[in-house]
Formats: sequence, structure tokens, C-alpha cells
Amino acid sequence: MIAKQYNRYTVTAALPYANGPKHIGHLAGAYIPADVYVRYLRLTGNDVVFVCGSDEHGTAIPNQALKENTTPKAIIDKYDSLIRDCFGKLGMSFDIYHRTSETIHHQTSQEIFLTLYNKGLLTEEVSEQYFDDEAKVFLADRYIVGTCPKCGHTNAFGDQCEKCGSTLSPRELINPKSTLSGKAPVLKETKHWYLPLEKYEPWLRDWILKSHQQDWKPNVYGQCKSWIEAGLQPRAMTRDLDWGIKVPLPDAAGKVLYVWFDAPIGYISATRALFEEVATGNLKYATPHRNFTNVKPADWKKYWQAEDTRLIHFIGKDNIVFHCIIFPVMLHAAGEFIVPDNVPANEFMNLEGDKMSTSRGWSIEMHEYLADFPDKPDVLRYALLTNLPEAKDSEFTWKDFQAKNNNELVAILGNFVNRAVVLTQKYFDGVLPTRKALTDVDGKALAELKQYPALIGDSIETFRFREATANLMDLARVGNKYLAETEPWKLAKTDLDRVGTILNIALQIAGTLAIVSEPFLPFTSRKLKNILNVGDMTWSIAGNSDLIPAGAKLQEAPLLFEKIEDSVIDQQIKKLMDTKRAVELSQQPVEPAKAEISFDDFSKMDIRIGKILKAERVEKSKKLLKLQVDTGIDVRTVMSGIAEHFAPEDILGKQVTLLVNLAPRKIMGVESQGMILMASDKDGSLKLLSPSGDVVPGSQVS
Repeated sequence: MIAKQYNRYTVTAALPYANGPKHIGHLAGAYIPADVYVRYLRLTGNDVVFVCGSDEHGTAIPNQALKENTTPKAIIDKYDSLIRDCFGKLGMSFDIYHRTSETIHHQTSQEIFLTLYNKGLLTEEVSEQYFDDEAKVFLADRYIVGTCPKCGHTNAFGDQCEKCGSTLSPRELINPKSTLSGKAPVLKETKHWYLPLEKYEPWLRDWILKSHQQDWKPNVYGQCKSWIEAGLQPRAMTRDLDWGIKVPLPDAAGKVLYVWFDAPIGYISATRALFEEVATGNLKYATPHRNFTNVKPADWKKYWQAEDTRLIHFIGKDNIVFHCIIFPVMLHAAGEFIVPDNVPANEFMNLEGDKMSTSRGWSIEMHEYLADFPDKPDVLRYALLTNLPEAKDSEFTWKDFQAKNNNELVAILGNFVNRAVVLTQKYFDGVLPTRKALTDVDGKALAELKQYPALIGDSIETFRFREATANLMDLARVGNKYLAETEPWKLAKTDLDRVGTILNIALQIAGTLAIVSEPFLPFTSRKLKNILNVGDMTWSIAGNSDLIPAGAKLQEAPLLFEKIEDSVIDQQIKKLMDTKRAVELSQQPVEPAKAEISFDDFSKMDIRIGKILKAERVEKSKKLLKLQVDTGIDVRTVMSGIAEHFAPEDILGKQVTLLVNLAPRKIMGVESQGMILMASDKDGSLKLLSPSGDVVPGSQVS
């Protein structure tokens, strides 16, 4: 257990951009680990607030509005609602899920900016910034794309290359282009306010490099060390942009706060909103997971300014520099705030052998998973937890997801609980029997039971969630092994007292599983507590050999988990491949237009609607079908090279578009009297051009 050096905890999970749906890689990176940690803290009786919310500023929002031909406000409302709903269905137990578009966030961000400004800690600089002459706007980092100087990726953004993860500046890009006009931008002078990070290098060296070398994860510590030793540079805290929080200075018209200035402040404003909503009883965004008593709005300060508060940020590795260097410098410079005690950032989770990417169609979106598996949020949580990218990139595969469900959740945890409860229903009418004399096997099982809560807890406290999840399943294995060794079903006819003792011990194990599974599998934990007919229990009583008293009445035992069939997984793999292919096709350029023709050229073509009366394959040809087509003028033979795309029986009776005045031509000895018109997709597949409804054969197309 962590020594009681902290009286309270503030735990944050990275604010997701409200510019689109989020995939399961995001869950594995920050949200599920944070939720496991917070649920454990609550079970151990700690004072904790868990805050998150939608990040609704930055250029990603107006960029998406342009793509969807709508407004930034419509975008943030749409995706905040979608992400919020997914988090709820997946069991994320935030005390508040806020929004950075709210007034209290704007006020908090401006207050901190003014604190730094009034203390003389921001430098005012005039610099050259890229400007789009056609759109007549300065270009924020995300409005500029070009070739990454580090890895050569041709679609890197002005602030970061999403392929290699390098943090960039727009001036570093090779062949930069504006995302608004597609033109090369020009450099133009503009004024901004900078945070001189280099002045805080001594403090950062002392705080991170000296104080956290042992307790921070190597990937986090290593990245911070690299940044600091490379020499920090001033970073602009303002941007020329319409969308965002206005810079609260009289000479800053048309300027907003840099999104990475205001976004992490969203944790603070969310905490302020939490205590304001609880104090007033007006719960707009707050869903507190503990009882707050005698709360005042100003109580938020204890969670951000009191030295006996432990601040933990859960993020993905691409946000390390912002949460470990820039935001802490802001907090330290402001002078009133604590800085994070730990930032247990995860690496990336890949998908079926490739990097997860929504833009490339290679991802599993949270809302799509929930649509396909609405009753299996815990299965996803478990599959991700067992494979978290804690020290290096990991990989999610649908086959592994199936195996984790079928071979572990169903065959181990679910099987143990079901056997213990069903046997108790069968032999003792669902009443927990009294434990009698114990054997060595009983003593060993109870001794192992007592050890597991501490093992699991220690792993959670040190952010080793994969290990903690493995220990949870090992406890279920202890239960299965115990039943297999004692075989109570064989003793029922000769020694019912012995059967009662065995089932009593088995159900004590199940009772502890109901407690220690809650951080990992909250929905399953609730089901198990209902089966055992117990209420909420604290971590301190887990492992107790008398957790459930003799005489307790059990409920009926529905299956905790159900097997997932191969056909379901095959369908998901096909869906993934189809989505990727569709995105690839959509991004391919279309064929350029052919040479210009006159209207007279076009008017010579006689295009009509025909109906296919007969279709057959042509011997010795893979491509040709011989068609009999009713043109309205006559019935004629048309040879069409579509046999690789359509079976004859699939097009009988179909209406088609036909060029009827094409000069006849012999093909494989058969005179073809026209041409069926087709649409060729980017992947080379052919589609019939047919009217939307039945049309009389011979109707002209004009």
C-alpha cells in the first residue's frame, strides 16, 4: 500500500479532442488505466476526484467543421455527446466529464494567463509566421502540412508528425502547404506571448531528473530527460485564430490561447465546476462517485493547491511533453499549484499488425464496438488490460480478444463462479452452508485467498495494470483448482457436511473476486455482488475467510460471460478490412477528365434504357457475357466484358444503360450491337448504371 503521506488524490485522464470518435487505442492509453486506479483508490477509502472532459479548442475542431461543412460549435456538440456516451457505457467513473467550451473554463484559463503575464513571466515577441495569402489568415500549426524532416512522412502537421511522433514546428516542415487553400504559405510578421521554458530548466532538472528517476516509468522519464538535455526553447502561448479562448489583453485582437495552454487547465476548471455543481446541487456535468458533505465551491483548491494532495495524470505517450514539462512549468510559474507526482503514460496500442488510425480506416471505434457488443463492455476492458502498452507498443487482434473471452473470462472466472453458485443452489437451496472441519487443501486455498488483495493492490499502486489483471485471473484459477481438487459433486451422496465446507470456501473466494474485480470489470463485479446478495464492500475486507456469512441466501446465477463464436470474429475482421479499403479508395485521386468535346459530338450518341432478357457465358472467355437486350427499338445481342464482375443469373431482368448507335462489331465470332455503360470504381469493380425506378425500355438518356 502507498504510505499515508497524501490526504487526497486528484486523478486526470487526457481530455479527448471533440473532433471525431475515439478508438480503443485511446482507451488503452489513458482511460481504462485511470479508471482502474481511481476505482481502487475509492475501494481503499481514499479521498479522490477523477476529472476529464472534452477538449474543444484548437485547429482540429474548425478543420473537422470544414470537412463536414458545418460549424465548430456543431462539431464539438456532436462529438462530445458521442464520446461522453461511450465512456459511460464502458464504465469510466469520472466524477465530472466537463467541456472546455464552458464559461468557467474560459475564465480559469484567462486567469492563469493573466497571472503569468502580470508577474512578468511571459515574453512578448514579434516573429514571422506562416500566412495563407489566399485565405487571408495566419495559419496555426495544424493548418500546415508537409514532409516530416525526421521520418520523411509526407503528411506531417506543423506541430507533430503522427507517424513517428516527433514534435515539430511549422518552419521545420519540408514543402509546407496550407490545409485551407492547398497553396504554399508565406511568412508574415505577427506578435505573440511566449513562455520561456529555458528559464525553468534548473527547476525541471531538480524536479524530474533528480526526484523522479526511480518512480516514473522509464519511457516517461527518458523522454523528459531527452527534452531537457536537448535544451528547451520559448514556446508561444497564443495563436492567430478565430476559434478558441480570447487572449485577455487589450492589444490581442484576433488572438486566442494556444490549445496546449488551455487544454490541461481544463483539469482545473473541471474540478472547479465539480465543486460548484455539488455545492449548489445543480449537477450539469458532475456525477460524483462518493458522498460530498459540507462542500463549498472554493474546496476545489485543496485538490490543486494543497501539498498533501497527490496529482496523477494518465495520458498516452504523445502527450508526455505537455504534461511533464509545459503544463508543470505553467503551474510552477503561477506559484499556487502543485505539480504532478506521477504521469504513468502508456505507449501506443497497434491493431492487427499496423498502427491504429481513424483517418486511415484502421481502428476500432468505441461507438462501433458498443454497437456490435453492447453487452460486453467488460470483455473489452479485460482484453485491453491484459495487453496494455505499458512499457512498449502492444497489439490488439480480434483473435486474441476472442481467446481472452473464451479461454479466460468464460472458462476460468465465469466457470468458477457458476459452478460454486449452481452447486450451492442444487445441494443447499441457495443458502451458504456452514464451514466445518478444515483439511490441508482448505487451508491452502484460504491462505492463497488472503494474499491476493495485497498482490493486486500493490500492482495497481505502482501502475502495473497488466500484472494486476493477471493476478485477478490467478485468483479465479485458485478457485477452479480448489473445486477440481475437492470434487464436491462426488461427495454429495456420502458427506454433505464436507460439500458444505467446500462450497463455503469457494464462495468466500467468489466474494473476494466481487470486490477485487470492480476496478477491472465493474459490470461483472456488480453482477457477482447481486448473485452473492451482498452490497458494496471495501478493499480492506477482501481476502477475509468469513466475507459472506453462513446462512446468506444466494440469487439465481446467470452466466457472467458468454462464448464468442468464430463467425462473429471473422465478421469483425472483414469489417475492418472493408473499412480500410473504402478509406484508401476514397483518398485515391479520380481519373482526370478526358479531352474536351463539343455538344455536337455528345449529341451524336443515342443512349437508352434497355432490359436484359438473357445472359450466358461465352466459351473460352473469362471476361465476356453474351446478352440479349430489349432496347425498346428491338431485341439485340450485346457482348459485354463483365463476366468477372457479374454472374449471368444476377443480371437477368436488370435495366441497364445502353449505347444503341455504336457501330456493330464482331467479338469472338458474334456480332455485338451496342455497348452496356458501366461505372468503374477506384478499386476496378464495375457497377451497372441503372435508373432508380422502372423505366420503359427505349427511354432515351439525355
